[in-house]
Amino acid sequence: MSDAPIEITAELIDDLLREQHPDLAGRSIHEVEGGWGNQMWRLGEDLAVRMPRMDDAARLQLRERRWLPLLAPRLPLPIPVPVRSGDPSARFPRPWTVMTWVPGEPLDRAPIDRGEHAAVVLADFLNALHVEAPADAPISETRGGHPGEYTEGFDHFCHAVVPDDLADRVRAVWEDAVAAPAWEGPPFWVHGDLHPANAIGTDGTLSGVVDFEDLLAGDPAWDLAAAWVLLPDGAAKTFFDVYERADEGTIRRARGLAALKSLFLMLMGRNGDRGLPGGKPTWGPAGRAALDRVLEEGVV
Repeated sequence: MSDAPIEITAELIDDLLREQHPDLAGRSIHEVEGGWGNQMWRLGEDLAVRMPRMDDAARLQLRERRWLPLLAPRLPLPIPVPVRSGDPSARFPRPWTVMTWVPGEPLDRAPIDRGEHAAVVLADFLNALHVEAPADAPISETRGGHPGEYTEGFDHFCHAVVPDDLADRVRAVWEDAVAAPAWEGPPFWVHGDLHPANAIGTDGTLSGVVDFEDLLAGDPAWDLAAAWVLLPDGAAKTFFDVYERADEGTIRRARGLAALKSLFLMLMGRNGDRGLPGGKPTWGPAGRAALDRVLEEGVV
């Protein structure tokens, strides 16, 4: 296989379904805007087809196929669950997956306005997700560890998008996270990439979580960063009142990681405004709002 671009169309998906899952062929197929490593297509009312744009995304889909059916039954919010597996073929050389559809709007397009409610919902979700992962759970070289392992990435994002008048404050948050003690518990299941485009909202609150391709065993602080990245102003305290496993060091690491994620969102938003490949215009405002919360709300 290679990462050469492959044109993915509704006609291609319908052909693949007719070849491998003919009972699903003939349903309406509509592309869903967004996505990074995968292109998502709505399949009827209750399903979606996840088509990898590159080989690495296909590998991560196999991770989702294995673990999400085991995690979903004990999570209090809907997540995408694989229901059919698509095999590589002459028409499309990578594995692809049919998954359940999580209804609602991504939070980068429909931000939460019921902050207290969403804080409790998010805390309950992460209380359920954050349990000790099995020995064969996936790990990652790019996330899941102590913030000190990712200073190079932070420096890159900081230089790229932080206004000069905020640079010292943002760097102080990061340095505090780097100085915080490491996670001493067992590796927990961690979503790994909780940001507004991967969280679903309905009626002003959190109603689903998607895109588990970065699912890993690691430090739960990576997900706790969502207290600032997903929730609106003032909701972080309620979140940490409900979440059961956050000591002071974990909150410090989470706040630093929230700064890192905010800067990444801002950079992708700027790239989107400039029309660069992979840019996401809606991520910029979400990232800047999250960074403001990190700086103004502090450690709860």
